[in-house]
Amino acid sequence: MRKVSKMNKNLVMKTVSQKMGVKEGMRAFFVNVPQSALEDINLPSLDIGSELRGEFDYLHFFVTTQSEMDDIFPKLKRHLKPRGMLWVSWPKSKQLNTDLVLDKVIHIGYSHGLVESICLSVDATWAGIKFTHPKKGKVYHNSHGQLPIV
Repeated sequence: MRKVSKMNKNLVMKTVSQKMGVKEGMRAFFVNVPQSALEDINLPSLDIGSELRGEFDYLHFFVTTQSEMDDIFPKLKRHLKPRGMLWVSWPKSKQLNTDLVLDKVIHIGYSHGLVESICLSVDATWAGIKFTHPKKGKVYHNSHGQLPIV
């Protein structure tokens, strides 16, 4: 009979917010966030802004259409700290009549000068992708988007 090894104690289930890199005390702002998604993210204690003023460590934008993303994304970008993160969430599998899919989300983000990194599932409805400012001197190649020439 084989012994079943115990699960590695270092393998602890992370919350969605931990996977996203959200840390306690960050200055945050949310756009169109559904209450159910907010609960599933399981956020630590944050300094949540009621207005889009100043700079933020963490912005999270829930969007269902390409046109809305293209309109609001650059407004949010202007309030993103140099080392901050702008998360975009869109409905998975064409739910909620969305016209967004991963490659379109990446294309819009790149067209406004931010680059993507982590992609994850927020909950059963929403996917999420993290955008940040590009690092100086680094060359980004993405088949879904191209950074504007500055």
